[in-house]
Amino acid sequence: MAFQSFLRLFTPKDRVFYSLFEEVADGVARMGKLMKEAVAEPDFDKRGVITSRVEDQEHVNDDLTHRVFTELGRNFITPFDREDIHYLASSLDDICDYIYAAVKKINFYKVNPQDTGIQKLADLIEQGTAQIQCAVKELRNMRDMRKITDALVKVNSIENQADDIFDLSIERLFESEPDAKEVIKKREIYQVMEIVTDKCEDAANVIESIIIKYA
Repeated sequence: MAFQSFLRLFTPKDRVFYSLFEEVADGVARMGKLMKEAVAEPDFDKRGVITSRVEDQEHVNDDLTHRVFTELGRNFITPFDREDIHYLASSLDDICDYIYAAVKKINFYKVNPQDTGIQKLADLIEQGTAQIQCAVKELRNMRDMRKITDALVKVNSIENQADDIFDLSIERLFESEPDAKEVIKKREIYQVMEIVTDKCEDAANVIESIIIKYA
């Protein structure tokens, strides 16, 4: 009995880490959808309600990320490298932080979210977060490697598309917007939204590193 108790100390807590990451990934995808809802809502007050839901989800994900770090300090053996667990948790948390920042800025600056650049970037963010969710959920078993790699390739493609949309949106903004204040506001929102896709790619890179080591 004593020997079995000793062995339990060195048993990988796969269920703990995988479950936490899956919860975080679900929250990431949920925030991507909420961002899409926010930019589709023309009413300022109703958009404020959605912004509050985004904030609530961001807090939930912060708590989950903290739990990942707590488990990391508590468990001697982990399902994959401790550095990779830390990087993945941090990169997923960054996605949530920047989604919340973007949605908050749209409402705080009272910018019309029907702007073409904002709409297109929101579409890409929703797609990117869904692909991250898909890839993270496959980490538990790593049986369908094609599904993971397809998701990672899509995230990379989404990030490239976001770069192009950002550049075109900035060009259009300077050509067509006479109000300098609006230029500053929208440019900042474009930047934060584009960073969300960068953070999705960062998370995808960490996942790729994990599957290369352990698949």
